[in-house]
Amino acid sequence: MKNILIIDDEINICTLLSKFLSKHGFNVDTTMTGAAALKMMKEKTFDLVLCDYRLKDTDGAQLLQDIHQINPQTIVIIITGYTDVRVAVEMVKNGAYDYLSKPLYPDEILNLVHKAFAHKESEQERMAVQPVDAGSAPEARETLLSRNQSEKNDKYVYGESEGARELIRQIKLVAPTDYSVIIFGETGTGKESVAHLIHHHSKRSSQPFVALDCGSLSKELAASELFGHEKGSFTGAIGTKIGAFEQAQGGTLFLDEISNLSYDIQVAMLRVLQEKVIRRVGSLKEIPVDVRIIVASNEKLSESVQRGKFREDLFHRFNEFTIYIPPLRERREDLPLFVASFVEQVEKELEKSCGKISPEVWKCFQQYNWPGNIRELKNIIRRACLLTPEMQEINMAALPLEMKESFAQPQEELQITGELAIMANDNDLKTVALQAEYNKIINVLKEVKYNKTKAAQLLNIDRKTLYNKLRLLNINY
Repeated sequence: MKNILIIDDEINICTLLSKFLSKHGFNVDTTMTGAAALKMMKEKTFDLVLCDYRLKDTDGAQLLQDIHQINPQTIVIIITGYTDVRVAVEMVKNGAYDYLSKPLYPDEILNLVHKAFAHKESEQERMAVQPVDAGSAPEARETLLSRNQSEKNDKYVYGESEGARELIRQIKLVAPTDYSVIIFGETGTGKESVAHLIHHHSKRSSQPFVALDCGSLSKELAASELFGHEKGSFTGAIGTKIGAFEQAQGGTLFLDEISNLSYDIQVAMLRVLQEKVIRRVGSLKEIPVDVRIIVASNEKLSESVQRGKFREDLFHRFNEFTIYIPPLRERREDLPLFVASFVEQVEKELEKSCGKISPEVWKCFQQYNWPGNIRELKNIIRRACLLTPEMQEINMAALPLEMKESFAQPQEELQITGELAIMANDNDLKTVALQAEYNKIINVLKEVKYNKTKAAQLLNIDRKTLYNKLRLLNINY
């Protein structure tokens, strides 16, 4: 059995690659620092090392040199997040077998590992007992994991921000496995699109992808939609219905807003995950199911567990891997990519050419808080392109009222929070009202652990109104 050492300062990557390579017959150890790796190599012989170029205590160039000082026979593959080919070429010239650029694809990593061992064996046969000369390493080859336009899924726009790159890396890492995945993110961030990407890059990609919104299911209909029902099993059951689990047989079942499922359905769901069988409503027959589960929520399921709203045992069944989607306001550098993609889609939809976006609109986009995230941006682009005559510049007049009001809001109003404390003793009625409103919103946010959807419900206002008030009072949560 070949020994492989994985060196990466991200525990998720170490864990997933370790499980993946172990499943394919390798003896795998992991570490998160270069110093620990060198210590391990002095105590144990490793046939191959997968090493991240950037580590907290060293870099790939120095570590490659140290590894070859300990054991020149060890194959080293460098993992780099940098697209500069010169870095990778330099690593190969210095003795690395090859390099991989992020995001990572486990199946292609496996292919490269097999290729590296095969190359080493052929070199040993050709050179008999002569030591391998590090200077004779093969020339740098095109990376196996280059992200081509052809690989992109039409349902998702790849970003270039740090948060977007990390998101894609995690998707590519978990997709080839059969892990259950929890996708966490605000409304409109594209949770279903991420689920589609995971399915698209999985071994189940040729099988069905079935999506079900649990937030729209009543307690009475949930069992029928998930597990199906037999004819006559309840009033209105005029025929046999195939549920989502059976529809997704062999493929992926995506359950959005999973925290809205009732307690009874959660119990039934737990049994399905444990036994891998379902029963249609009104039937005693058990039907085997082979389905990968991806669930999504705009609130942390761990917090729902703490509040007693979601079963802890079911949470742990789902929680084999969690992906967080950052909101649009945290990845503003991706706005040009999203806008360009949405404009292209709308041009096809409307069969017209949209003009350029004015500098003022771009400035508004950069300042806006985007409470509805990517979905809101897409709708705004659709509206703006529809309202703007063909080939004319898209200006502020084409934006919705709330965006224009937010953009036109005087800067001094955004600093009102700091002034409220100073003015609290004044008798001005408007100031007292603002202070009371500020205190109420803060208290409600704390009560719901800063879940803005829940806060809006308790305050009896919609989310958009809440976000406007947060901006007005300069409350940043």
